[in-house]
Amino acid sequence: MKIKIANFFILTIILVTLTWVTLILENTPEALSYPPAVGILGRSKNCLFCHPNNGPWKDDKKTIIDIIDKETRQSLMQADRSFLIPVKRNQAKTILTVIGRSKDDKEQTPYRNAWLYVDPKTIGSSSLSKFAPGWDVNLPISCRIVGDTLTGFEGAKITVLPMTIRPTDAAQDAELDLQVMLTKGESIKGNAKKGMVGSYFERKVKLKVIE
Repeated sequence: MKIKIANFFILTIILVTLTWVTLILENTPEALSYPPAVGILGRSKNCLFCHPNNGPWKDDKKTIIDIIDKETRQSLMQADRSFLIPVKRNQAKTILTVIGRSKDDKEQTPYRNAWLYVDPKTIGSSSLSKFAPGWDVNLPISCRIVGDTLTGFEGAKITVLPMTIRPTDAAQDAELDLQVMLTKGESIKGNAKKGMVGSYFERKVKLKVIE
């Protein structure tokens, strides 16, 4: 008899716990997506879902957004300011993402640059990777304090960071959005629209598989 009562008590505890867990999960609002988590925790398509575009760095002519082939040191920018990255299948290529402001900029210098490469077709998918499917990548997202140097950008206020990509057997040509924010200050936890100023930019990046 005591065993039956104990079993009934344990079963009741389990059922009550499962009921509470179900209620919590069903009533939890969609998680907000903070960079560099665009499209991972929710369906937000870019940084502006959480952060304001209120920074002073609006002038495209003084804004530096470039992708450099690390081996040749040549820019991969096209005439329309998009980027074309050709890569031989199953071979790795390292590029440098260069972001910042020109040396003659009179505005206050951004403190931190944030950027991510995202395939818009992957937004809303269950995959944690938002890079182009079939492409290996080691650093598609980053946040970095301004102060790097690079030949050809002397005096500019920039960040520079390498990213290596490799098209696997499953890779196809793809088009990415390079989302960039120049920022200063710190966001308030729980309300990313306050405390930090930032200017948002976006560029198209085309990945080309060379057979």
